Amino acid sequence: MKLYEYEAKQLFSLYNISVPEFELARTPEEAREITQKLGGKSVLKAQVLVAGRGKLGGIKFAESPQEAYELAKKLLGMEIKGEKVNSLLVSEVVNIERELYLSIVIDRSVGAISILASSEGGIDIEELAARSPEKLIKVYVDPLIGLKPYHIRRITEFMNLSDEQKKALQDITLNLYRVFVDFDCELAEINPLAVDKEGKLVPVDAKVIIDDNALFRRKEFAERVYVELNELEIEAKKHGFSYVELDGDIGIIGNGAGLTMATMDLVKLYGGRPANFLDIGGGARADVVEKAASLLLKHPKVKVLLVNILGGITRCDEVAKGLVNALTNYGKDKKLVVRLIGTNEEEGKKILSNAGISAFDSMEDAAKNAVELAKVVRVWPC
Repeated sequence: MKLYEYEAKQLFSLYNISVPEFELARTPEEAREITQKLGGKSVLKAQVLVAGRGKLGGIKFAESPQEAYELAKKLLGMEIKGEKVNSLLVSEVVNIERELYLSIVIDRSVGAISILASSEGGIDIEELAARSPEKLIKVYVDPLIGLKPYHIRRITEFMNLSDEQKKALQDITLNLYRVFVDFDCELAEINPLAVDKEGKLVPVDAKVIIDDNALFRRKEFAERVYVELNELEIEAKKHGFSYVELDGDIGIIGNGAGLTMATMDLVKLYGGRPANFLDIGGGARADVVEKAASLLLKHPKVKVLLVNILGGITRCDEVAKGLVNALTNYGKDKKLVVRLIGTNEEEGKKILSNAGISAFDSMEDAAKNAVELAKVVRVWPC
């Protein structure tokens, strides 16, 4: 789950990382009042969960409270990469002399926490790594051992700073690591970490991504995860499904991530377009299957629903009952293609047959049939 910049900066403040003074504005009047309190000048930053907002006009500088009001009128309500701007972070202006980069991520390739630092900030780290890899240092931290002084010394020595700045960077790195661990982060980033004209280190921007799987430990953010999702994704998440929205018209349901992804690949191979990834997991009962199927049968883009079940702990008769119930209630204008094999297979196929549904033994044949049906029912532009 991504945090808004203001939420990330609030976290930083709790962990003694000094950020520029700021407040959140949801109206132009609030932006004007906050700018007045900040001394008459401010920077207005659109609060969206997408990257690149600065290049797309989402960050503006105000030289007066009235200018902040006028800029806020333009920023609030605008869309950046499809996301509507509902609030602005109104912050004091930092006089930047130099920009640095500091982030902490999980590097799964080595099973460690990775601290990335660079003497050049304010740009995409991928761009920097490709263009000037010598300006980037990567320090691995074993999560079982934790951050040690020698880790921090490697970073501070690399950054070409004064002794006082090294001490400040040491504190920032240590506290950022604490944020990362305490909040189960996938990413904690400061870009840029500015050196102002007085030589102080100032986190100008902040980015934090929390692992969704850890949200049960962070009740204050548990509901925030839904901000990033559409209605179908929200409903799927509430039912506990692994669901990803795509842009096709063939709905996909499988049991197990590997089988579901293989089903999507087959649909693509035969010329179809998957509308989603939906994994019901192992051992799903009829009510769970019904909820999953009804979710896609109600999907406005789905023309054909392809269900691929390899029954192990998942019983085919339970799957069949759930599909029939869902089709009865929601699928009168949808096509259903089923591949069903495994535990209680005969019972499941009989239930489907009684409802007028044939089940395939081969997933290849099922995928081909779904693609052909989608071509027949697809509405082409005139």
